Amino acid sequence: MDATDLMSDEFFKQFKTGHELNDFLKQIQKRGIEKMLEGELDEHLGYEKNQKSASSNSRNGFANKKVRTSYGESEIEVPRDRDASFNPMIIPKRGNMVEGLENIIVSFYAKGMSNSDIQEQIWESYNFEVSTSAISRITSKIIDDIIVWQNRPLEPVYLIVWMDGIVFKVRENSKVINKTVYIAVGLRRDGKKEVLGLWLGKKESSSYWMSVLTDMKARGLQDILITATDNLNGFTDTIRNVFP
Repeated sequence: MDATDLMSDEFFKQFKTGHELNDFLKQIQKRGIEKMLEGELDEHLGYEKNQKSASSNSRNGFANKKVRTSYGESEIEVPRDRDASFNPMIIPKRGNMVEGLENIIVSFYAKGMSNSDIQEQIWESYNFEVSTSAISRITSKIIDDIIVWQNRPLEPVYLIVWMDGIVFKVRENSKVINKTVYIAVGLRRDGKKEVLGLWLGKKESSSYWMSVLTDMKARGLQDILITATDNLNGFTDTIRNVFP
Protein backbone atom coordinates (compact mmCIF):
# COMPACT_ATOMS: atom_id res chain seq x y z
CA MET A 1 0.00 0.00 0.00
CA ASP A 2 1.52 3.32 -1.01
CA ALA A 3 1.26 6.67 0.74
CA THR A 4 -1.66 7.79 -1.44
CA ASP A 5 -3.72 4.77 -0.43
CA LEU A 6 -2.85 5.23 3.25
CA MET A 7 -4.14 8.79 3.19
CA SER A 8 -7.33 8.09 1.24
CA ASP A 9 -10.74 8.90 2.72
CA GLU A 10 -11.76 5.27 2.42
CA PHE A 11 -8.82 4.02 4.49
CA PHE A 12 -9.36 6.65 7.16
CA LYS A 13 -13.10 5.92 7.35
CA GLN A 14 -12.38 2.22 7.84
CA PHE A 15 -9.98 3.06 10.64
CA LYS A 16 -12.41 5.40 12.41
CA THR A 17 -15.29 2.96 12.37
CA GLY A 18 -13.24 -0.20 12.87
CA HIS A 19 -12.61 -2.22 15.98
CA GLU A 20 -9.14 -0.76 16.59
CA LEU A 21 -10.33 2.72 17.51
CA ASN A 22 -13.11 1.17 19.58
CA ASP A 23 -10.49 -0.81 21.51
CA PHE A 24 -8.41 2.33 22.13
CA LEU A 25 -11.38 4.12 23.64
CA LYS A 26 -12.36 1.05 25.64
CA GLN A 27 -8.90 0.98 27.25
CA ILE A 28 -9.16 4.67 28.22
CA GLN A 29 -12.62 4.03 29.63
CA LYS A 30 -11.33 1.05 31.65
CA ARG A 31 -8.52 3.18 33.03
CA GLY A 32 -10.93 5.87 34.21
CA ILE A 33 -13.36 3.40 35.79
CA GLU A 34 -10.59 1.71 37.76
CA LYS A 35 -9.35 5.05 39.12
CA MET A 36 -12.87 5.95 40.23
CA LEU A 37 -13.15 2.59 42.00
CA GLU A 38 -9.88 3.31 43.81
CA GLY A 39 -11.38 6.61 44.97
CA GLU A 40 -14.48 4.80 46.23
CA LEU A 41 -12.36 2.38 48.25
CA ASP A 42 -10.31 5.24 49.72
CA GLU A 43 -13.55 6.77 50.96
CA HIS A 44 -14.83 3.42 52.29
CA LEU A 45 -11.65 2.80 54.27
CA GLY A 46 -11.19 6.41 55.29
CA TYR A 47 -7.61 6.66 54.11
CA GLU A 48 -5.61 6.53 50.90
CA LYS A 49 -3.16 3.90 49.78
CA ASN A 50 0.21 4.03 51.60
CA GLN A 51 -1.33 6.01 54.46
CA LYS A 52 -1.54 4.58 57.98
CA SER A 53 -4.90 3.94 59.59
CA ALA A 54 -6.13 2.76 62.96
CA SER A 55 -8.88 0.77 61.24
CA SER A 56 -8.62 -3.00 61.20
CA ASN A 57 -9.95 -3.06 57.64
CA SER A 58 -7.50 -2.65 54.77
CA ARG A 59 -6.95 -3.24 51.07
CA ASN A 60 -6.96 -6.82 49.87
CA GLY A 61 -5.94 -6.90 46.23
CA PHE A 62 -8.36 -6.94 43.32
CA ALA A 63 -11.13 -9.02 41.81
CA ASN A 64 -11.75 -9.09 38.08
CA LYS A 65 -15.21 -8.36 36.79
CA LYS A 66 -16.47 -8.31 33.22
CA VAL A 67 -18.78 -5.46 32.31
CA ARG A 68 -20.47 -4.64 29.04
CA THR A 69 -20.26 -1.09 27.73
CA SER A 70 -20.92 0.70 24.45
CA TYR A 71 -17.34 -0.18 23.49
CA GLY A 72 -17.83 -3.89 24.15
CA GLU A 73 -16.93 -6.15 27.06
CA SER A 74 -14.17 -5.03 29.42
CA GLU A 75 -12.49 -6.80 32.31
CA ILE A 76 -12.26 -4.34 35.18
CA GLU A 77 -10.02 -4.70 38.24
CA VAL A 78 -12.26 -4.02 41.23
CA PRO A 79 -10.39 -3.33 44.50
CA ARG A 80 -11.30 -5.42 47.56
CA ASP A 81 -11.08 -4.93 51.31
CA ARG A 82 -10.30 -7.55 53.97
CA ASP A 83 -13.72 -7.27 55.63
CA ALA A 84 -15.46 -7.78 52.25
CA SER A 85 -17.70 -4.83 53.19
CA PHE A 86 -16.82 -2.71 50.16
CA ASN A 87 -19.58 -2.68 47.54
CA PRO A 88 -18.65 -0.18 44.81
CA MET A 89 -21.45 2.01 43.54
CA ILE A 90 -20.43 2.50 39.90
CA ILE A 91 -19.99 -1.27 39.42
CA PRO A 92 -22.02 -3.07 42.12
CA LYS A 93 -21.04 -6.62 43.06
CA ARG A 94 -24.13 -8.11 41.44
CA GLY A 95 -24.82 -5.43 38.87
CA ASN A 96 -23.46 -3.68 35.81
CA MET A 97 -21.94 -0.23 35.42
CA VAL A 98 -24.03 2.71 36.55
CA GLU A 99 -26.13 4.00 33.66
CA GLY A 100 -24.84 7.07 31.85
CA LEU A 101 -21.26 6.95 33.08
CA GLU A 102 -19.81 4.97 30.19
CA ASN A 103 -20.86 7.58 27.64
CA ILE A 104 -18.90 10.42 29.20
CA ILE A 105 -15.91 8.93 31.00
CA VAL A 106 -13.63 8.90 27.92
CA SER A 107 -14.20 12.63 27.44
CA PHE A 108 -12.68 13.24 30.90
CA TYR A 109 -9.28 12.47 29.37
CA ALA A 110 -9.62 15.16 26.68
CA LYS A 111 -7.59 18.32 27.23
CA GLY A 112 -10.04 21.16 27.65
CA MET A 113 -12.36 19.53 30.20
CA SER A 114 -12.43 21.61 33.38
CA ASN A 115 -12.02 19.98 36.79
CA SER A 116 -15.32 21.44 37.93
CA ASP A 117 -17.18 19.94 34.95
CA ILE A 118 -15.59 16.54 35.62
CA GLN A 119 -16.54 16.70 39.30
CA GLU A 120 -20.10 17.76 38.52
CA GLN A 121 -20.53 14.95 36.01
CA ILE A 122 -19.19 12.39 38.50
CA TRP A 123 -21.59 13.75 41.12
CA GLU A 124 -24.54 13.29 38.77
CA SER A 125 -23.36 9.81 37.77
CA TYR A 126 -23.69 8.75 41.40
CA ASN A 127 -27.22 10.23 41.49
CA PHE A 128 -26.17 12.53 44.35
CA GLU A 129 -26.25 9.52 46.70
CA VAL A 130 -22.71 9.86 48.05
CA SER A 131 -21.08 12.35 50.36
CA THR A 132 -19.17 15.43 49.28
CA SER A 133 -15.96 13.89 50.65
CA ALA A 134 -16.52 10.77 48.54
CA ILE A 135 -16.96 12.82 45.37
CA SER A 136 -13.84 14.81 46.26
CA ARG A 137 -11.76 11.63 46.70
CA ILE A 138 -13.07 10.04 43.50
CA THR A 139 -12.58 13.21 41.45
CA SER A 140 -9.06 13.72 42.82
CA LYS A 141 -8.08 10.14 41.98
CA ILE A 142 -9.22 10.30 38.35
CA ILE A 143 -7.96 13.86 37.74
CA ASP A 144 -4.48 12.85 38.95
CA ASP A 145 -4.53 10.02 36.41
CA ILE A 146 -5.88 12.28 33.66
CA ILE A 147 -2.96 14.67 34.12
CA VAL A 148 -0.46 11.81 33.90
CA TRP A 149 -2.09 10.43 30.74
CA GLN A 150 -2.40 13.82 29.02
CA ASN A 151 1.23 14.76 29.63
CA ARG A 152 2.97 11.42 29.11
CA PRO A 153 5.99 11.50 26.77
CA LEU A 154 5.47 10.45 23.14
CA GLU A 155 7.75 8.53 20.79
CA PRO A 156 10.15 10.78 18.82
CA VAL A 157 8.90 9.43 15.46
CA TYR A 158 5.58 7.99 14.26
CA LEU A 159 5.24 6.41 10.83
CA ILE A 160 1.62 7.54 10.40
CA VAL A 161 -0.59 9.81 12.48
CA TRP A 162 -4.35 9.85 11.91
CA MET A 163 -6.16 12.99 13.07
CA ASP A 164 -9.88 13.70 13.12
CA GLY A 165 -12.81 14.50 15.40
CA ILE A 166 -15.31 12.23 17.20
CA VAL A 167 -18.54 13.38 18.82
CA PHE A 168 -18.89 12.68 22.56
CA LYS A 169 -21.31 13.70 25.26
CA VAL A 170 -19.45 16.15 27.49
CA ARG A 171 -20.36 18.48 30.33
CA GLU A 172 -20.10 22.21 29.77
CA ASN A 173 -21.62 24.98 31.88
CA SER A 174 -23.82 22.54 33.84
CA LYS A 175 -25.23 20.95 30.69
CA VAL A 176 -24.40 17.69 28.93
CA ILE A 177 -24.09 18.36 25.21
CA ASN A 178 -22.60 16.74 22.13
CA LYS A 179 -19.15 18.12 21.36
CA THR A 180 -16.33 17.13 19.08
CA VAL A 181 -13.28 15.59 20.71
CA TYR A 182 -10.25 15.64 18.42
CA ILE A 183 -8.12 12.52 18.44
CA ALA A 184 -4.68 11.66 17.13
CA VAL A 185 -3.60 8.04 16.72
CA GLY A 186 -0.02 7.19 15.83
CA LEU A 187 1.59 4.14 14.26
CA ARG A 188 4.86 3.49 16.07
CA ARG A 189 8.03 2.05 14.58
CA ASP A 190 7.35 -1.25 16.37
CA GLY A 191 4.07 -1.60 14.44
CA LYS A 192 1.77 -0.79 17.37
CA LYS A 193 -0.79 2.01 17.37
CA GLU A 194 -1.46 4.32 20.31
CA VAL A 195 -3.78 7.20 21.07
CA LEU A 196 -1.48 10.23 21.26
CA GLY A 197 -4.12 12.41 22.83
CA LEU A 198 -7.67 13.71 23.01
CA TRP A 199 -8.50 17.41 22.80
CA LEU A 200 -11.83 19.10 23.38
CA GLY A 201 -12.24 21.82 20.77
CA LYS A 202 -14.81 24.49 20.10
CA LYS A 203 -14.58 24.32 16.31
CA GLU A 204 -12.32 22.42 13.95
CA SER A 205 -9.87 24.71 12.22
CA SER A 206 -6.26 24.69 11.09
CA SER A 207 -5.39 27.06 13.94
CA TYR A 208 -6.93 24.68 16.48
CA TRP A 209 -4.95 21.77 15.04
CA MET A 210 -1.85 23.97 15.36
CA SER A 211 -2.32 23.88 19.16
CA VAL A 212 -2.79 20.09 19.05
CA LEU A 213 0.37 19.54 17.00
CA THR A 214 2.33 21.93 19.20
CA ASP A 215 1.19 20.02 22.28
CA MET A 216 2.39 16.72 20.80
CA LYS A 217 5.71 18.27 19.86
CA ALA A 218 6.17 19.57 23.42
CA ARG A 219 5.72 15.99 24.65
CA GLY A 220 8.66 14.71 22.59
CA LEU A 221 7.28 14.07 19.10
CA GLN A 222 9.93 15.16 16.60
CA ASP A 223 8.70 13.85 13.25
CA ILE A 224 5.71 12.32 11.46
CA LEU A 225 6.35 10.52 8.18
CA ILE A 226 2.74 10.37 6.95
CA THR A 227 -0.37 12.20 8.16
CA ALA A 228 -3.92 11.09 7.40
CA THR A 229 -6.52 13.85 7.78
CA ASP A 230 -9.83 15.05 6.32
CA ASN A 231 -7.92 17.62 4.23
CA LEU A 232 -9.33 20.57 6.15
CA ASN A 233 -8.42 23.86 4.48
CA GLY A 234 -4.98 24.94 5.69
CA PHE A 235 -4.35 21.70 7.63
CA THR A 236 -1.42 20.58 5.49
CA ASP A 237 0.35 23.92 5.85
CA THR A 238 -0.24 23.80 9.60
CA ILE A 239 1.36 20.37 9.83
CA ARG A 240 4.36 21.53 7.81
CA ASN A 241 4.78 24.59 10.03
CA VAL A 242 5.05 22.46 13.16
CA PHE A 243 6.90 19.51 11.56
CA PRO A 244 8.80 20.95 8.60
